[in-house]
Amino acid sequence: MNFNTRELLVRDDVIAALNSSLSLPQVLEAARASLLEFVQADAMALCLMHVEPFDFQWLVPGSPISILDEYAVHAEHDFLRPAIIARPNVVIRDTQLLTRPQFERTRIYQRSLELDLPLEHIMAVQLPIRSGLVGALAFYRHEPHPFTSRSTTAVASLNAHLMNTVRNCHDVQGLMAGAHLMDELHHGPGSAYLVVEPHVREVYRSKHAAALLARWFSPSDLHSSGLPRVLQEQLEALVAMDADNRLGKTLWVFNHPEASRTCRFIELPMADGARRWALVLNELPRSIPLPREMERQLTPRQVTIARLLLRNRTNEQIAEELGRKLLTVKTHVRDIFDRLGIDSRADLLFQAARLNRPV
Repeated sequence: MNFNTRELLVRDDVIAALNSSLSLPQVLEAARASLLEFVQADAMALCLMHVEPFDFQWLVPGSPISILDEYAVHAEHDFLRPAIIARPNVVIRDTQLLTRPQFERTRIYQRSLELDLPLEHIMAVQLPIRSGLVGALAFYRHEPHPFTSRSTTAVASLNAHLMNTVRNCHDVQGLMAGAHLMDELHHGPGSAYLVVEPHVREVYRSKHAAALLARWFSPSDLHSSGLPRVLQEQLEALVAMDADNRLGKTLWVFNHPEASRTCRFIELPMADGARRWALVLNELPRSIPLPREMERQLTPRQVTIARLLLRNRTNEQIAEELGRKLLTVKTHVRDIFDRLGIDSRADLLFQAARLNRPV
């Protein structure tokens, strides 16, 4: 990515804004100006879409975009939606799908003219969030100057950050009441959380945290702070990393013979003082069924492979068991992760266990 110095500074501002809150509307408003400058767009909006049954919610930072208030009427005429749904994490411009005369005949464009806010050009990307839930981030230009490949590259360079932000906001808003994580969502003996301040002061722990940590770790495994040394070291490493390097490294997993043990590290925004982190602990049974929500997003072959992944099979073991080439299996695994909006095998275990556990 050959960004110049100014572009790199603006990109850093975007990433900082994406980590400024766990309220999605606040995050979008904080990131809006820098993100529009970086992408060279006039307006933006995020659509949270439930795939089956189809449902949606538009979040529009800044000035309203009137046509989005009518989206239910125009959804079936949205020429970009099928394209981005079919290709997760791929940024697509209107000029890649339609000629200018074709674009000007679309209902979206014609209606935007009637509402006196012309959407002269549109660019969007699908961000897989959870099984059955995706985010569609759209950018608009009000003047007839097409988005360029440089704009596409700018958005693509932020995809992982955007996806991570939407995912964390979506998860944590379900786990928070005011400033506190809700104990009610961690009532089971295999689920708990800690809130800590680096380097390292424990602020709060949920009901089952002590028992869960005692089952996982011996006294000799503990840091002087009381936190298990392996978790303390990973937290310290995350605190020292920049946002780009932190991606994909916020989940610790240990494959115990009886169950997989995971810890997800979530940075909690704070208005003042030290940034706090939530360490969300889960003990996942060794054999985890593939949730229906996930199965509906996958092809039959991907369903078979996902079930083997949930049984902790390696790619090599799956290839041998199914009589497939290793490269084919790796491609299927990557596509499974893209479709489900997950980061890794550990994340697949974590999300499958979460969906299988009624709240």
